[in-house]
Amino acid sequence: MREFGIMMEVSPGHTAVLAQKIEQLGFDVLLCPDTQNLSPDPYGQLSLAAAQTTRLKLGTGVTNPLTRDAAVTASAITTLQAESGGRCICGIGRGDSSLAHIGRGNATTAQLKTYVEQVRAYTRGETVMRGGQPSALRWLDPDSINPVPVDIACTGPKTIRMAADVADRISFAVGSAPERLEWALATALQRLQETGRSRDDLKIGAYINLVCDRDEQTALDLGRMISGMVAHFAGMKNAPLDDLPAQLKPLAEKMQQGYDMKHHAQDKGSHLSMVNDDFVDWFSICGPPEKCLERMRIILEYDLDHIYILGGSPVATPHPARQAAMVEQTRLFAEAVLPELRGARARA
Repeated sequence: MREFGIMMEVSPGHTAVLAQKIEQLGFDVLLCPDTQNLSPDPYGQLSLAAAQTTRLKLGTGVTNPLTRDAAVTASAITTLQAESGGRCICGIGRGDSSLAHIGRGNATTAQLKTYVEQVRAYTRGETVMRGGQPSALRWLDPDSINPVPVDIACTGPKTIRMAADVADRISFAVGSAPERLEWALATALQRLQETGRSRDDLKIGAYINLVCDRDEQTALDLGRMISGMVAHFAGMKNAPLDDLPAQLKPLAEKMQQGYDMKHHAQDKGSHLSMVNDDFVDWFSICGPPEKCLERMRIILEYDLDHIYILGGSPVATPHPARQAAMVEQTRLFAEAVLPELRGARARA
């Protein structure tokens, strides 16, 4: 069954309640970023959410190879797996805001691959050689706790190909334009064909920029921040730009020099002046339910296994109110669009 999830920053005192609401709205997954300067720590908050939900999958969206050692991440995510009764996902990426705000650059694709292999080994109860030292989670009984699936967030071709080799789940972070998703999927499938790995061996999905609102201009305005943020992923320092379509390449080039990381994931970033309505409309899905349904149906023709919604919030501050408003903003999508998407899957 295809899964539909939502991204939300955790907020102490509010995460568990909001997770309950997300589950009640019909979503299958809640992912929370591990970005220490911009968002509270996710692991304890997700454990609280696990206690207040019954079927919602919970995880990081995303952690990275550099701010936490692989053993630390494996222990934390396996603890959440035990606490949630096996409802955990470990989302991992190269890192962005979590590293930029401590003056460090993103991990390389090679570092990410090694990290993923180590985390997967630890969560399976295996021994990992670390500096000549055998290293394992001594407390873990692999017969009683299922391994946590590792979900790699991918934007560029090199990372997509690596993820196709080692991930349990792949999630493209390339925007919502069909041609971008088609390119990313083709890149992953080509790699599977080269290695002989079966498509059935992993789940493939995407982070989708989406704001559903009956007023289209309101939706576009709320979608501007997330559009700029994901466009920045394509235009990070030293990222290859040759594969980018004409609609994205000029903005990605500007983002390499002009992205306002100080206001990452905020509506007041200076780079947002470069993100016009036409780009938002192409790169994201922003509008009333009927438009969202039409655009989502096109995307789902690619037979993705999961969709994670990156939404917008009409409230800027304080932090808890922003997260609550973002969740409430998804209600229209959850009530008017999501049932239709699930029904189409069932009929197919």
